[in-house]
Amino acid sequence: MKLSRVGEDALLASLLRELPGSRKLIGDDCAVVEFMGASNLLVLKTDCVVERIHFASSTNPELTGWKAMMRSLSDFAAISAVPEFALVTLIVPAARLTSWVRALYRGLKRAARKFDVQIVGGETSAVRGPVVISVSICGFVERNRSVSRSGAKKGDDLFVTGRLGGSLRRKHLRFVPRIEESRWLTKNFRVHAMMDLSDGLGADLPRLAKASKLGFRIDKKALPLSSGATINNAISDGEDYELLFAISPRERSRVQRQWKKKFPRLPLTRIGSFTQQLNTSTTLPRGYIHFK
Repeated sequence: MKLSRVGEDALLASLLRELPGSRKLIGDDCAVVEFMGASNLLVLKTDCVVERIHFASSTNPELTGWKAMMRSLSDFAAISAVPEFALVTLIVPAARLTSWVRALYRGLKRAARKFDVQIVGGETSAVRGPVVISVSICGFVERNRSVSRSGAKKGDDLFVTGRLGGSLRRKHLRFVPRIEESRWLTKNFRVHAMMDLSDGLGADLPRLAKASKLGFRIDKKALPLSSGATINNAISDGEDYELLFAISPRERSRVQRQWKKKFPRLPLTRIGSFTQQLNTSTTLPRGYIHFK
């Protein structure tokens, strides 16, 4: 059967079933594993950007490098982990100019420095097709601060950081992962479930609900929109890299009040709640779906 018929989620589910070891050692946005003798959990993540899919051939290579590093770091934010080291694999045609590669690495290094991540190695390979940059990150998360997608409860409030929509206007090349905000949240509140919005609210919110075996309701009019974006953009554009998280409604006022003091320039918006029904009546335009 072709991947176009299977889809990304079903493909990943089938592959995970074939992996050895306990499922509890495999995370959602990152792999979270126990390391012998360590008090914290080891966190591993790899992600890639592909020319003509994640960036245009005409894109400034420094911005491409920034995005390549920040995509993996955004998944660290999704589980409230601390990144430490990175490996970069560059797969590039032999005809590509060395000046392009140097600019790409300026972007990679600039992004890494923002979160005190050290690039410690990687790999290069020639290819006849488009450029591929793969970034692997390792770091840690405390056992009591790791957040998955599967811990949401009926009645939990759904919050989103920042503003949604606008990736098609190059917002996706300049975003900053919400690592600081995520670490603050898990230090001060009990976050039940969380993920980053990489494929769009319309694709990622159903994944969060499914992982927690819940349904959801959202108020589309409450969605925080980027400048010039429509509600449909906010749901289906993808590549927002904002946090979507679930928290008890009892914490609603406190998290809103304290967030405004801590991050006065970054909106935090309640967009809905989780419901008991697994098959929600809420219909959303789909976000980005791989292989479709």
